[in-house]
Amino acid sequence: MLIDSMYPKSFASDNHAGVHPAVLDAIAAANRGDAPAYGDDRWTAVFEDKIKEAFGPGAEGFAVLNGAGANMVGLSLTLGRYSSILCADSAHIATHETGAAERLLGVKLVTIPTEHGKLRPDDIKSQLDVIGNPHIPQPSVVSISQVTELGTCYSPDEIATLAETAHEAGLRLHVDGARLANAAAYLDCDLKSITADVGVDVFSFGATKNGALAAEAVVVLDSSLAPGIPYLRRQSLQLASKMRFISAQLSALLTDGLWRENASHANKMAARLADGIADLPGVSLTYPVQSNAVFATLPPALAESLRGRYLFHYWDEPAGIVRWMTAFDTTPEHVDDFLSDIRKAALT
Repeated sequence: MLIDSMYPKSFASDNHAGVHPAVLDAIAAANRGDAPAYGDDRWTAVFEDKIKEAFGPGAEGFAVLNGAGANMVGLSLTLGRYSSILCADSAHIATHETGAAERLLGVKLVTIPTEHGKLRPDDIKSQLDVIGNPHIPQPSVVSISQVTELGTCYSPDEIATLAETAHEAGLRLHVDGARLANAAAYLDCDLKSITADVGVDVFSFGATKNGALAAEAVVVLDSSLAPGIPYLRRQSLQLASKMRFISAQLSALLTDGLWRENASHANKMAARLADGIADLPGVSLTYPVQSNAVFATLPPALAESLRGRYLFHYWDEPAGIVRWMTAFDTTPEHVDDFLSDIRKAALT
């Protein structure tokens, strides 16, 4: 479907949004003349310095092509041949990456039911009695999503407690940070406060959903893991030849707080949308709104009426749960027009 010819502003995904003008400018600036390939360029050097500024002098940043690839590269650093990954049953690596972890990394995903998509220390502890049993894959890493797939955020204290629990058991903590910027904006903290300061070992830093064209990063905080990543990134098909264009986008978002500006705006638009449906009969919020995602339970007729005019996804169609996403370029007018149509359909 052609979104621009058939639909108004999409509420299906922040991946549907365009590219922030500052990011486009950064790409254009990197397009002047030739530059060495595979990251031996000055734009990548700038990006690597900005990662250290944002996450601490011990952080090592590696630009990659996409979020699933960032997860596979980051997780691969933590795994052995008989490992397992502990994660929430809603985790993106378990539900929307086509079995990449099992297929590409050759490990088992142990998925754990959660409330609001968030693992708790007891969830980890419940999986540790298999350690030492040669008949069962051995837990090597805990993977959490920040923001979770249900739009909720882990607080710094929650992450620190998970890291402590994992480390005490000899496991590492990985964060799928596709929307890490949205979490930091919601929590009103810097990026370091929910990664380096709280015991995270390796994480992905998402940019594509926050105004980039196609750019993600793997950030390694455990120095013992970093030596392997240049090889694993290449082996995982995530080493871009014209790396300067990826690095330039990441640097643009990490300059003058653009990552926060974009994420904060997207979050505010989601809150505006959630507030606007609060009093509608038959409509309810399914999960707390803590990022740029709104999960709502709608009567089937209302959902189908709206889907005839707007792009958005069912999260759980039998339960009537839909997901509405906002982005850096969602305007108050976009939200208000959508709300107007929701109210008209709900009240008729």
